[in-house]
Amino acid sequence: MEVITRFAPSSTGHLHLGHAYSAWLGWQRARISGGNFLLRLEDIDSTRCKPEFNNSILEDLRWLGLDWDGDIRVQSDFLPDYRAALQKLDARGVLYPCFCSRSEITRALAAPHGGEQKYPGTCRHLTLGERKARAAEGGNYAIRLNVELALEAVKDFGFYEEDIGYIDGRPETLGDVVLGRRANKASYHLCVVHDDAAQKVTHVTRGQDLFDATHTHVLLQRLLGLPTPTYAHHPLITDADGRRLAKRDGAATLRGMREAGVSAATVLGQLRVVDRQNATL
Repeated sequence: MEVITRFAPSSTGHLHLGHAYSAWLGWQRARISGGNFLLRLEDIDSTRCKPEFNNSILEDLRWLGLDWDGDIRVQSDFLPDYRAALQKLDARGVLYPCFCSRSEITRALAAPHGGEQKYPGTCRHLTLGERKARAAEGGNYAIRLNVELALEAVKDFGFYEEDIGYIDGRPETLGDVVLGRRANKASYHLCVVHDDAAQKVTHVTRGQDLFDATHTHVLLQRLLGLPTPTYAHHPLITDADGRRLAKRDGAATLRGMREAGVSAATVLGQLRVVDRQNATL
């Protein structure tokens, strides 16, 4: 089987060392096996994604010497495809509208409900009449996956984790995730599942912080009749205080390193050291 890996950063900021690690692992896997390494730009968040970040991502990858195969897939070019996927899930009866505001959800999460920090299903049990009345009021609303109904429709949602083996899926971990909005704007969870299948990705390498999301993604793959790749979730690179690198925290960027005179060879050397350390965990 031909190995097809991908790197799919969001266009919400400059890449940092953690992104470089994911990209390098996927690139290396493809190059060693003689497969393909694909690049996808996840830019559906129109409020946070900027064209200049797309350009920065390409510059950083080229600077590191990481090339890719084929055309770059840009998510905003495929919005009709995501709407069609939403309609397919709706036809299976596993979606519902959520009218909760961010503040209402925050208050609900702060209340005791088993200690789980996930949407408590406030709108899941609204009647059809109540949903129609709320929708008629206008305004935007979220479209959520009804995990309870989805688990009734799908019985097998396990997946293979590289170096570990078969893992029993736990899609209930994240609960009723948002898959879209009234305005047909799709969410990360739906788009990544659709795109991995569209690009025929066979192996997904990404950070451990997305391990729980993988359980939800596999459930969506089963519901949509899509193939499930083999997954590998690598440990996160942390800063000197042990905190995961994140754009929102101003993590040191590859662009900043480059402008400071750090060489690509030095960065790649750091990634190799991290990889050797992770191999001993």
